[in-house]
Amino acid sequence: MSIIQQHTSASLGDQWRTINIDALEEDSPYNFDTSTLHPPQPEVSEAEVRGLAGQVRQLLRGGDPEGALRGCLEFPVYNGPDAAKDAHLQTITEVLQSIKASEMTPLLKSIYGSPGGAELLDVLMKYIYKGMGAAAPPVRSAGSSAVTPQATGFSQIGGGRPGAANESVGAAMSVLLSWHEKVVDVAGLGSIGRTMTDWRRV
Repeated sequence: MSIIQQHTSASLGDQWRTINIDALEEDSPYNFDTSTLHPPQPEVSEAEVRGLAGQVRQLLRGGDPEGALRGCLEFPVYNGPDAAKDAHLQTITEVLQSIKASEMTPLLKSIYGSPGGAELLDVLMKYIYKGMGAAAPPVRSAGSSAVTPQATGFSQIGGGRPGAANESVGAAMSVLLSWHEKVVDVAGLGSIGRTMTDWRRV
């Protein structure tokens, strides 16, 4: 009988290996603490985000959109409650919407040319993608409609003018897409790759 015929399904499984060869590999996680690859991020509270939003709005009122945007990007919320992350996204969206289209490219080039500017634009790209996800309209099941009973005895379907919500969502998405195009023009396609592969999430 040949040695091949003596093998069974159990002997060909994973249990036959008695030496952990992964531990012998120099780059194996057995030889170093993988948690050091993800250093802890400082936790940011919602109150801190609200305070920053007030400072950013003051810069916008003072005619300094670059300072307002830079202030937001230098303070990304990686570790914090969802309310803090959503509030910071709202602040950044307000800043982006307040900047004129003709000012976008010069402003991005100024940030990109400064020390640490490439990382700031990567942070901006993260918030652009997060904003696109947040601006996506909710999916309503077929046949469902929002019916609100009124004191008059009649029922009101939906809320406000039909299509108004879609218009606001479309306007926000248009702004984010414009910024996405400008960021890629200034920082290159590498910004998209770095954003997708970064383990830090806003």
